[in-house]
Amino acid sequence: MTAFEGAPATLDPARSALVLVDLMDRIAALPLAPRSGEQVVATSRELAAAFRAAGATVVLVRVERPGVDTQPPGSGFVEGLAADGDLIVVKRTIGGFHRTGLHELLTGRGIDTLVFGGIATNLGVESTARAAADHGYELLFAEDAMAALTEDEHRAAVGLNFPRLGTVVTASAIGFG
Repeated sequence: MTAFEGAPATLDPARSALVLVDLMDRIAALPLAPRSGEQVVATSRELAAAFRAAGATVVLVRVERPGVDTQPPGSGFVEGLAADGDLIVVKRTIGGFHRTGLHELLTGRGIDTLVFGGIATNLGVESTARAAADHGYELLFAEDAMAALTEDEHRAAVGLNFPRLGTVVTASAIGFG
């Protein structure tokens, strides 16, 4: 999808955070569309490096299954994604805000703009983004840093739902001013 390249999005690093959802080995290994988990992870790593270099916040959200003593193999973040200083959020529902303290972490840093990526576009990413919109954050969606279980699910979220919540862009359109 290149329809979202458009005008660059210039962010204030002090007020912006990158939120990457469920980039875990077992989830990135699933058959995904319109791009592979490996492609999503590569783009997400590049975005995270750019955010860190600008002094912006990186938030990594991962899911844990509630009520079990041990999480399934592959429940950690993909290798090379997390870095010192990143905010780590563990969720036990589809979205990253419910009972995680994410909103308090972000507001405590003065963040009012969120850029989203992750897997699956229409599940964890969309659920987290909807809650973020309810909290009043400005939202951007890095379309090429996301994938879903089917291309139709990805396209519905990106083409129909996300434009109602914020702005859909490519990762290369995101910069800092």
